[in-house]
Amino acid sequence: MKKILIIEDELNIYELIKFNLKTHGFDVDGVQDGGIAIEKILDYLPDLIILDLMLPGKDGISICREIRANSVISYIPVIMLTAKSEEFDKVLGLEIGADDYITKPFGIKELCARVKAVLRRTEILLSKEEEEIRIGDLLIEPKAFIVYKNGEKLALTLKEYELLVFLAKHRGQVLTRDQLLDQIWGYDYYGETRTVDVHIRYLRKKIEDSAEEGRKYIETVRGVGYRFVEE
Repeated sequence: MKKILIIEDELNIYELIKFNLKTHGFDVDGVQDGGIAIEKILDYLPDLIILDLMLPGKDGISICREIRANSVISYIPVIMLTAKSEEFDKVLGLEIGADDYITKPFGIKELCARVKAVLRRTEILLSKEEEEIRIGDLLIEPKAFIVYKNGEKLALTLKEYELLVFLAKHRGQVLTRDQLLDQIWGYDYYGETRTVDVHIRYLRKKIEDSAEEGRKYIETVRGVGYRFVEE
């Protein structure tokens, strides 16, 4: 039974989501205070998080950033909830690590469909029986969802991990931003290529050496996209 954590301060919305997800066979828990959200996530270790943008104690943006910065929970997919009256940039949501977002008011069928879709994508990614990939000082272990650099485990978000694996599998090939967007984020985000550039920048900081003479893995092909360099 998949575990879903709802972080939502409006009790009627929380109860509505909880009831419907339970009827779809999910194990559901939640908190209404953003200030204790990370503690609850670490204790419950859900398979997916539904995270409201505006919360008492700590807002959803800050919570999502903390999730992605914590190696214990960084892999957990996040669906962001936001009211139509709230200013929310979809690209910003993707940049901070949200896997999807939905605006209030929403149909419960749509929410359940999005939950299942995100869980399905994550499950497919983690269940693939693939051999480890060694490139330079990087070791990618797809079966364990782990990446090492010089023997040290890297704290990658789910999207950073997917991006790295896809680039590494197609090393030497020039991949356009739209190709990467479609492969990693799906058709819902077609055309919003800025988020690809942001994730590439974050990924470079984690896998590449900061020194000028250090190893560089991802090459920018101006006006086109990116290439993962073998040598």
